[in-house]
Amino acid sequence: MRKIISILVRNHPGVLSHVAGLFTRRAYNIESIAAGETDDPAVTRITIVVSGDEAILEQVTKQLRKLIDVIKVQDLSYSTSITRELVLLTLFAPADRRQEIIHTTNIFGAQVVDIAEKTVTVEFVGNPRQINTVMKALAGFKVKEIARTGLVALPMESQLELHRNVL
Repeated sequence: MRKIISILVRNHPGVLSHVAGLFTRRAYNIESIAAGETDDPAVTRITIVVSGDEAILEQVTKQLRKLIDVIKVQDLSYSTSITRELVLLTLFAPADRRQEIIHTTNIFGAQVVDIAEKTVTVEFVGNPRQINTVMKALAGFKVKEIARTGLVALPMESQLELHRNVL
């Protein structure tokens, strides 16, 4: 089972390590982790994507809620959340194939952010499905470097309102 957990914590040194430690102690691999300040500089949002047994992940979620620095823990599903990830991708790009890269990136809404003598660097923001589609479209080019931010997510408010109105 794959799970997205959104955690609001008090913003201070060591809190990210403390939260991630709960998963480490249970030998779960965190697929991605992203953290950043919210509109309140005293609060950080941590988004963790993890795979594992449903019962144990539920236990981890309960234990997260007990940590002193944790303000709120939310399990998010892909169907009721907005998810995004940033990818920076540097590709080897011979001069005769650069137009192909530029054309492909434009089709998917990605941007070329740097062009050097032998490489092109592309920036793309999207959900996991979109990221995989762009990566497949550019698979014909050799990758020099790649950097991914990890998933960030928020609940889709329109879906929450719809659910509240049904009840």
